[in-house]
Amino acid sequence: MLAPRGLSRSLAGTEVALVTADEEARLVAVDLGSGRIHRYVKTLRKPRSIEAVGGMAVVAHSEIGAITIVQGGALRVAHVLHGFGEPRYTAGHPDGRHAFVSDAERGEVVALNVVSGRVLARAGVGNRARHITIDPTGSTLWVALGAKARKIAVVDVRKRTRPRLSALIEPPFLAHDVGWTPDGTKVWVSSGDRNELAIYDAKTRRILAQLEADRPPQHVTFRGARAYVTSGESGTLSVHRADGRILKRTAVADDSYNVQQAHGWVVTPGLGRGSLCILDASGRLLRRKQIARSSHDACIVVASG
Repeated sequence: MLAPRGLSRSLAGTEVALVTADEEARLVAVDLGSGRIHRYVKTLRKPRSIEAVGGMAVVAHSEIGAITIVQGGALRVAHVLHGFGEPRYTAGHPDGRHAFVSDAERGEVVALNVVSGRVLARAGVGNRARHITIDPTGSTLWVALGAKARKIAVVDVRKRTRPRLSALIEPPFLAHDVGWTPDGTKVWVSSGDRNELAIYDAKTRRILAQLEADRPPQHVTFRGARAYVTSGESGTLSVHRADGRILKRTAVADDSYNVQQAHGWVVTPGLGRGSLCILDASGRLLRRKQIARSSHDACIVVASG
């Protein structure tokens, strides 16, 4: 016998967006089903990016050179790590225990064990290392070297404690975000200087297609064969098929740059506006919530209560 929908959801936990409140030194946990604020999680000042890794969430405090690791279920701080230059973004290893953080000031990728809260290794990959993505097998990273990057670093992480720069790619424009498709065959690269996207063959590193896009910079995330692309300057979220064809374009809040998805939800926070737009998997806007003075990034976790 199936449990009632409400009971089933309560037993499974509450799906929440953990949103950085950049100016208020905390994360805001927003119940995705109701849009209500579920809880606040106090952090060090200036939380910027956040990424779910297994049952944890990694928060980068770029301006103060620190990392906070939060337990997603309990919504409490598990570890605080110092000794970084300018940690920017995180790629979670598919094992749910390890992650790789880009350090823009030091031009490094830093390998972490997010469960124990330990730094495992550091490797130089190039100046201004920023947006970062990992393939579904956990063996390779692509790292954009800057907000308007002339080069993308390819990093071998088959040995998690020994990241190694293996190649540099020159994109057809100044690159911004990078995103590996869930099937492992392609990498999408967004532009920081023009209305374009490029789709690469992950194995050959050759461009398969260049697409028109809204105003730069764009950000990208994936669910199955769908890509979700945001343009904060245009105030849009576009849903694409795997071949790049647009299925839907939705108006979201201006300054909605970063975008993440999980469990059938898509979230995009408003930098400088403190908004959070919540959409379903089809790209339909469900609600827009004002949650902070500024919200740079958001991820999705399942809170235990």
